[in-house]
Amino acid sequence: MKLKELSALLGLSQTTISRALNGYPEVNEDTRQRVLKAAEETGYKPNKAAQRLATGKAGSIGLIMPTAPEHSSDMHFAEFQAGLADAAINRDFHFVIMPAHRENEEQAIRWLVGSSSVDGYYLAYMKAADPRIALAKSLRLPFVVHGRSIGLDEDYPYLDVDNEGAFFNATQLLLQLGHRRIALLNGPAELDFAARRKLGLEKALAQAGAALDPLHVRHSFMGDEQGYRGMREILSGPDRPTAVLCASTVLALGAVRAMNEAGLKLGRDMSLIAHDDELPLLKPENFLTPLTTTRSSLRAAGKRIGERLIAMINRDSPEPPMQELWKAELVLRASTGPAPRDR
Repeated sequence: MKLKELSALLGLSQTTISRALNGYPEVNEDTRQRVLKAAEETGYKPNKAAQRLATGKAGSIGLIMPTAPEHSSDMHFAEFQAGLADAAINRDFHFVIMPAHRENEEQAIRWLVGSSSVDGYYLAYMKAADPRIALAKSLRLPFVVHGRSIGLDEDYPYLDVDNEGAFFNATQLLLQLGHRRIALLNGPAELDFAARRKLGLEKALAQAGAALDPLHVRHSFMGDEQGYRGMREILSGPDRPTAVLCASTVLALGAVRAMNEAGLKLGRDMSLIAHDDELPLLKPENFLTPLTTTRSSLRAAGKRIGERLIAMINRDSPEPPMQELWKAELVLRASTGPAPRDR
């Protein structure tokens, strides 16, 4: 159906219909709802080029796609994008994807904003004192940060998981089970979420009069091969730990393989807690020994960021920045048990 035909059907001018569909405040709410309902029933879609001219908006969200080889098969990145797509498609928004090396990301952000091809964008893979936040604030286009940046005042819009609290609680559970030598298979050390998870582990150990052994810590891209290699190295070293925290179920997949090779039974000889992003292809309850986890949905986070970003784009008046800190749920399963006696 064309705009002219929808106009005749409703007995409204084409200008009124365009304004109703594009959220202009001068159209009363009853008329707006009538137009929206008719557009849905008839399958009418406004012309994107005309809509952009009418509203001054591109109807697009910008995102930077990392080009490092490890991201080509990163389930975490893909799952977050799926959540963002859930929000965008429901509001008739599109993606503009800008591939960039990490060292060129600031240049990519400037290009996205300067091209007028996006109405807003999000930032991810945050580092300590990340300079991209200052850049984003200076460019005056709506943005949301997935995560936070240690070392900066939190005066920017973000959605993050309480990573420190999640691993503090997970460590407390292991301490209650008698574990004192606890290993950590973590994400890249320079990333904010990994730093906060390590801090949560260290704080819980310190409260119990224990400490994290640097020889029992590995930082890497969160793949199963990295989990396997890291766990195998730790198990072959001195003072073998009795438990391990994994920053993802993907790392845990490799860690469990290394334990099996070493003849260790998960939940008896070694305890394991992983962070569960609710990846559909790797559910912790489907492991041979179901995994105890800290749980927070990455897809839900992507959808929420998309919804809030689009709301910021569509809102004319400024308001305090969106800031949400989600608690991770601790889910008990068979991979955790009492600490074995020292051999």
